[in-house]
Amino acid sequence: MHLSRTARIALRVAAGLGFTAIYLPLLVVLVNSLNRDRSSGWTPSGLTFRWWRDAWRSSGARDALWTSVKAGLGATAIALVLGTLIAFAVARYRFFGREAVSFAVVLPIALPGIVTGVALNTAFRTVLEPLGIGLGLFTVVVGHATFCVVVVFNNVAARLRRLSGSYEEAAMDLGADTFRTFRDITFPLMRSALAAGGLLSFALSFDEIVVTTFTAGPGVQTLPVWIFSNMSRPQQAPVVNVVAVVLVLLSVLPVYAAHRLSSDTASGGRL
Repeated sequence: MHLSRTARIALRVAAGLGFTAIYLPLLVVLVNSLNRDRSSGWTPSGLTFRWWRDAWRSSGARDALWTSVKAGLGATAIALVLGTLIAFAVARYRFFGREAVSFAVVLPIALPGIVTGVALNTAFRTVLEPLGIGLGLFTVVVGHATFCVVVVFNNVAARLRRLSGSYEEAAMDLGADTFRTFRDITFPLMRSALAAGGLLSFALSFDEIVVTTFTAGPGVQTLPVWIFSNMSRPQQAPVVNVVAVVLVLLSVLPVYAAHRLSSDTASGGRL
């Protein structure tokens, strides 16, 4: 596609403005995490690592971080199992209602988080509380899994659409059963898509706050919820900036890894 010089300049300016709007606030948070002034005034009066030491010693931040990790791992495990099974069913089989199932799986990620949170809160209170299961880490994991499944489903389904079934058919013709075919042929071709879906699911769960607010019980606080609850405390502002920087870094790493793992999608994977 050929663009005029004016169009190229306009696109570059628009892209530069877009990246500035996205990343400049993150840079400000990073600088404020090193700002000597507790009020995080601009411009910084000096630089210090005192707030990073305080954040490291904060038991509330550490507990919230560990809760986020547990919730992310639990939601990712559920999403990998359910998302993979549904993707195989939709991509490899023809049955009545196949498109409806695919739509139902993808829908949760398109719904507003507050709608999902309210619906899950009502369902948990109606179904689980009479059984003696209150809101807590388990309900947070289930709530996060509802939208993490979509990420795994999309990654696996996209890979399956690119894969030819001839490899699996050849393995079965040579005497391999279903499980050995999956272990020796299908899984090696799909493992990068599974890993990418798992990493993206963990990142999505790790920074979720709206659904968490409605599904977490008393005493269950993830890192995003901890940040939000401490933002209104002036004395905690520097530590909140530090934790926010850590949260950004921990979210970027799995997304970057997922991007690298999924870069071979066009080639359909490797044996």
